[in-house]
Amino acid sequence: MKPRIHPDTRHVVFRDRAADVTFLTRSTADSSKTIEWEDGNTYPVIDVEISSASHPFYTGRSRVLDTAGRVERFERRYGRSTATRR
Repeated sequence: MKPRIHPDTRHVVFRDRAADVTFLTRSTADSSKTIEWEDGNTYPVIDVEISSASHPFYTGRSRVLDTAGRVERFERRYGRSTATRR
C-alpha cells in the first residue's frame, strides 16, 4: 500500500438507539460526542438509527404489513376492470 494516502482509523463506538446496543470497532468516522467504554477508555460515539442488532433482515423478525388494505386502496383508486382491453 502506498504510504500517506489512506485516512487514519481509530476506535469508535457505534450506538444503535433502536436496540440499545453498542459496538466498539475501528473506523475513519469521528464525532464530538464521547462515551466511556467497558475497558475504562473514552471513545467517540456515533448514534445510528439501525444496525444488524435491530434490522429485520438480520434479526429474523419481520414487520407486519397491511397488504390487504393496500390492495383495497389501490382498487378503490384505480378501479378493477372486469373487461379486458385490446
